[in-house]
Amino acid sequence: MERLYLPAIFKGMFITFMHIFKKKPTINYPEKKRPFSPVFRGLHILNRDAEGRENCTACGLCAVACPAEAITMEAAERKAGEENLYKEEKYAAKYEINMLRCIFCGLCEDACPKDAIYLSETFAPSDYQRKQFIYSKDDLLIPHPVNEPEAYQKALGNRVKRETV
Repeated sequence: MERLYLPAIFKGMFITFMHIFKKKPTINYPEKKRPFSPVFRGLHILNRDAEGRENCTACGLCAVACPAEAITMEAAERKAGEENLYKEEKYAAKYEINMLRCIFCGLCEDACPKDAIYLSETFAPSDYQRKQFIYSKDDLLIPHPVNEPEAYQKALGNRVKRETV
């Protein structure tokens, strides 16, 4: 009986037939969005406070914590009259993330003492040029909460605010 291979063929056909009635794992992407885990790590966002001032103080802890060395920054001193732009006396004059090197580990988010950077629920987009994957500070900043409240709330997403001790 075993030499005829008929039991094995019927068993394989039975398994294939049973898969017809199971739910398909394919999601029609543009029409339907896949639900994400609450701990999903997507594109980086530089956060602002409720008044629209940047939280980043250019301490460099995120760059030091990054195992892929994807973050580079340059600090600058706040000038008189820029109190409405920056929260502290130091700010990041240049802040870049090379998304080709980033491994989306979230260590930069954990290292930041000011809750200035977090990983959003947005995928990293695809492109044909390498220079498009180096995001500058302008690309990473969250929209202004006073001037663009809808875009600000959308950029925050379903993120749970981290409790400070």
